[in-house]
Amino acid sequence: MKGCTFKMQMEDADILVEIQELRVQHRDLDDALAALIHSGATDMIQIKRLKKEKLKLKDKIRALEDELLPDIIA
Repeated sequence: MKGCTFKMQMEDADILVEIQELRVQHRDLDDALAALIHSGATDMIQIKRLKKEKLKLKDKIRALEDELLPDIIA
């Protein structure tokens, strides 16, 4: 059973690393979006694409965070 716990801890660590990477990507997109809007750009297609990508990243982050939570049956 001890080996199983170690494996789960490693999987959790991998998930945490992935979450951190996704958060960095999300922040980068946020910065790019802010710069695009601040520049007065009217490329609404580009803005919409960046916002959509941010939402996808946020959904992936939430899904990975849910994997870390233990299943508790109340």
